[in-house]
Amino acid sequence: MPKKSILVFTIVLGVLHLHAQKKNANFRYHIRKTTHPITIDGVVDEKAWQETDVADDFFMVLPMDTGKANETSEIRMTYDDKNIYLAAIFFNSVPDKYYVESLRRDFSFGKNDNFLLFIDPFNNQTTGFSFGSNAAGAQWDGTMFGGGSVDLNWDTKWVSKVKQDPNKWVVEMAIPFKSIRYEDGVTEWGINFSRLDLKSSEKSSWTPIPRQFPTASLAYTGFLVWDTPPPAPRTNFSIIPYVLGGLSQDFDEENDVQKRVGGDVKISISSSLNLDLTINPDFSQVEVDRQVTNLDRFELFFPERRQFFLENGDLFANFGYPTIRPFFSRRIGLGVPIRAGARLSGNLNEKWRLGIMDMQTATIDDIGRPNQNFAVFSLQRKVFSRSSIGFMFVNKESLRYPQEADSLRTQFPKFNRNLGVEYNLASSNNLWTGKAFALKSFAPGRINGNDLTQAAHLEYKSRKWNWRVQEQYVGEDYTAEVGFVPRKDFVNVNAFLGHTFFPKTEESKVLSHGPKWNSNYFLNRDLQRTDNMSELEYLLSFRNRSSFEVGLINEYVELLAPFDPTQSGKDSLDVGTKHRWNAARFDYSSKPQSMFTYTVGGYFGGYYLDGNRINLNGELGYRFQPHVSLNANLSYNHISLPAPWNDTEFWLIGSEVDVTFTNKLFFATLFQYNEQSRNFNLNSRFQWRYKPASDLFLVYTNTQLLDPNIGKSWSLTLKFTHWFNW
Repeated sequence: MPKKSILVFTIVLGVLHLHAQKKNANFRYHIRKTTHPITIDGVVDEKAWQETDVADDFFMVLPMDTGKANETSEIRMTYDDKNIYLAAIFFNSVPDKYYVESLRRDFSFGKNDNFLLFIDPFNNQTTGFSFGSNAAGAQWDGTMFGGGSVDLNWDTKWVSKVKQDPNKWVVEMAIPFKSIRYEDGVTEWGINFSRLDLKSSEKSSWTPIPRQFPTASLAYTGFLVWDTPPPAPRTNFSIIPYVLGGLSQDFDEENDVQKRVGGDVKISISSSLNLDLTINPDFSQVEVDRQVTNLDRFELFFPERRQFFLENGDLFANFGYPTIRPFFSRRIGLGVPIRAGARLSGNLNEKWRLGIMDMQTATIDDIGRPNQNFAVFSLQRKVFSRSSIGFMFVNKESLRYPQEADSLRTQFPKFNRNLGVEYNLASSNNLWTGKAFALKSFAPGRINGNDLTQAAHLEYKSRKWNWRVQEQYVGEDYTAEVGFVPRKDFVNVNAFLGHTFFPKTEESKVLSHGPKWNSNYFLNRDLQRTDNMSELEYLLSFRNRSSFEVGLINEYVELLAPFDPTQSGKDSLDVGTKHRWNAARFDYSSKPQSMFTYTVGGYFGGYYLDGNRINLNGELGYRFQPHVSLNANLSYNHISLPAPWNDTEFWLIGSEVDVTFTNKLFFATLFQYNEQSRNFNLNSRFQWRYKPASDLFLVYTNTQLLDPNIGKSWSLTLKFTHWFNW
């Protein structure tokens, strides 16, 4: 593996960096303080609104970004000593019903008529906050990172109200200054407004944004200009305790009565830095994982769903690549209680961001598991217009072994550490993005091992062209016990190239179409091929927001470890055996405006040992908007191989009922049956948000293992949380 590759990539990324003025710096909305009272009722009739500027000249982003929006939107903003106020009116050129998925908070963007506000208080074009509402009044809020991504796991206190009639819908909102973080004395923030209107299939924005980028792209915000600096940030102190009671049975064990108390504390250390503490945390209300049919040779990734780990999660989780993560929070508390934890995260100033996390788990005497400490340190420094340099240190330490035995120190090593640095490229116009990083691990007894990892990529994305080149290297001795690195000891080179065509007539039902070629090669340390996958695909996007995709695949695998191609406990293929096959796939997604929506896909082709595999999958949805959403997903796999595997079939079936009685009262039930793992599970959750950020949960879970592993696990939990704020 060429050791200078990461240096070369870093130089290339730096040379390609563009020094330029902010793209939409001439878009300026002036906000002035009001002395008139405002009632958040969705009726814009207060005197305060008559004295504001109006942002009403929106640009079309989709279906095409070459002109002004057809649907008229009006935005007004003002503020007082406590809140930022916003009123938005969205007119309909053709009166029609509104499309909303449900009243659930943090709705799916593409399935709702909605409005979103994006603010960048530090003007760094990489971080900020987002607030919004769909046409039925469901709220949306999240923190922004990476220049255009929104973390919807962040919740804060604010109020909004929607009123609608056939000709327009109106949203009013009040966002407390103490609910967000910003720099004291700054009189210009980055800002943008986004509207999605499914009736006309039009997405629009206050500032012009190229169609290949999301309207959340902070590189294309305008300026919010304050008449005087916003009120000086105050120290914000919150306590969020919980009380929990319940019954549970873990397979063959006796029934267990649960009684737990704990909670979180939030303290604003500065105007932009927050300290979060948790004691005896509980995550019983968290939604269960979606099951999958696993035919992969390596560990599958399941996303983190626990609230404490998700806020400002990009500081910790986005270091590296999806398959080379030095830190993966789901490794913490895996089968063991978490006793306490702390997280300090946020912006130090316009250029610096800091993240520190420390978690402590309990001892389990029965298996000799020691209590363990997990510490993470992350630091980012903005460079150039939108890029950054990051540093991360991850430490897992076993502190007290219940018994002194060498076998326990092998099973639960004394420590594992990771040290890394990375450079993230984001050009001022967002056309060029990239990353280069290097990691080193430290483990007991490994002094001269091959424990280095490095990777880099460069991507270009314009309206018509999109390409990317990437290389990765993971040493055979690299270990990340608190990370996610499913594969080691390899060199990987992959790339893709895509082109988009646009029909010349607006009458065409096809909005865009084009081919994409991608290829992915894995090599051993001697740079000999071990496996590769190449695909030529073609994508069609329609004006009604439906899409169709088809692909032709060529795949080669040389097994480096024994592998059961059915993943069902049958015989394994031998190490060193080589396998080649071709396949075809397709995917179709229907338009989201319909009450009945569906996706359907398929895979047809070869498999190991000159066998065959057929996969059919689909998802069906129907909604009685805005209160009831029904969904079902199915996946069928048929694998034909020589003896002793012969024919193998797997069904995966899931169904979900989501009822939103109001935007404060929710009920959801998820049922899943997985024939491959021989189990089904049921998860039902009732939630009453009786006050902002304060909830009552009633959660029932049931997991049933089928023959030959017969057993049953269930729990019923009642949990009460309340947010006290000072």
